[in-house]
Amino acid sequence: MANVLVTGGAGYIGSHACKALAAAGFTPVTFDNLITGWRDAVKFGPFIQGDLLNRAEIDAVFARHTPVAVMHFAALSQVGESMKHPGRYWRNNVQGSLNLIEAAASAECGNFVFSSTCATYGDQDNVVLDEDSDQYPINAYGSSKRAIEDILRDFGAACGMKSVIFRYFNVAGADPDGDVGEFHKPETHLIPLMLDAIDGKRDALTIFGTDYDTPDGTCIRDYVHVCDLVDAHVLGLRWLLDGKPSRVFNLGTGSGFSVREVIDHSRDVTNRAVPIIEGKRRPGDCTKLVSGSTRAVAELGWAPSRSTLPQMISDAWRWHQTGHYNT
Repeated sequence: MANVLVTGGAGYIGSHACKALAAAGFTPVTFDNLITGWRDAVKFGPFIQGDLLNRAEIDAVFARHTPVAVMHFAALSQVGESMKHPGRYWRNNVQGSLNLIEAAASAECGNFVFSSTCATYGDQDNVVLDEDSDQYPINAYGSSKRAIEDILRDFGAACGMKSVIFRYFNVAGADPDGDVGEFHKPETHLIPLMLDAIDGKRDALTIFGTDYDTPDGTCIRDYVHVCDLVDAHVLGLRWLLDGKPSRVFNLGTGSGFSVREVIDHSRDVTNRAVPIIEGKRRPGDCTKLVSGSTRAVAELGWAPSRSTLPQMISDAWRWHQTGHYNT
């Protein structure tokens, strides 16, 4: 089976991608520093603990495993933290990615699937966000991801490296089999925070901002099930291996839900109330981010069949009750 190097394969999305790759007949080779990932999440292929800021460690992985492609998830991804410590995000995300891209080019591994973000678009209310929309990131996280996209384009022009760039919206849910799931420490994502509050593991869920220009005053986001998301990554990998050109794809459903709507749906799924605290806005948060693109459906044949809010919350709730890695 062909090897695929998966950076961040011990993390939330990366671990789900490794399972999808294994099911598709590839061997995922996880490269992760375990700062935000979990060793227990690496179940579907070899594991190498290493850091993208160490070029020699990356070169050694390419030499040993000769991957046919790279699937790059490793990144710092907290918007609020990126506003307070932008240097950390530029150093980790951009320099680490540059090291990886240079190592891939040196090893003549010319297929690169990149985990980007809708945060590159910034705060563009009442704009249909497709792949050709202008990019105006308003935080260091989004800016760092946009910079990596530019690096990939430059390497494509210079040495023929091909890339599929996925700009995705809010990822939620968990593997329905319970093999892997979402667990961050500290946790920052809405749905697991909400489930923690429901389960009594935290006093309450804080809603950050109730005065946005939305029907109920809370932010609106487009949610995608993690299993649907990684299915798209496998399709993007096959796109490249079939010799097709570099491409950018948004991954979203086109349906936005406010924070309060997510909370309302959680009551239906769990039959429990959510204790709430209303807080102030966080710096760097956008009012509304919803995809207006169907390119991935039309060109990749992507079918986000699990990306309904009840399904995502239900799968996350199942994992929340039975999963969680050793800490």
